[in-house]
Amino acid sequence: MAQMIKKGKELIRICPTNTLKIEYSVDEGETWIQRYMGNPASPGEFTDLADGGKELLGEGPKGNFYSKNKGKSWHKR
Repeated sequence: MAQMIKKGKELIRICPTNTLKIEYSVDEGETWIQRYMGNPASPGEFTDLADGGKELLGEGPKGNFYSKNKGKSWHKR
């Protein structure tokens, strides 16, 4: 998995300064917008992202999570 992926016209990444956050860019990474501000309890910090087709997959110390809305919300796998 990776810290940043391309999904459609967006780049989606784990924020490099706060791994609880997921950010996206529609201008090839020139500017980043926060999509998800995580919770230390669940899912906690992200270490990896992957494009799972219809889902965005995230992994971290608290386990594996998935999102069906490009990272706006996360659910335990």
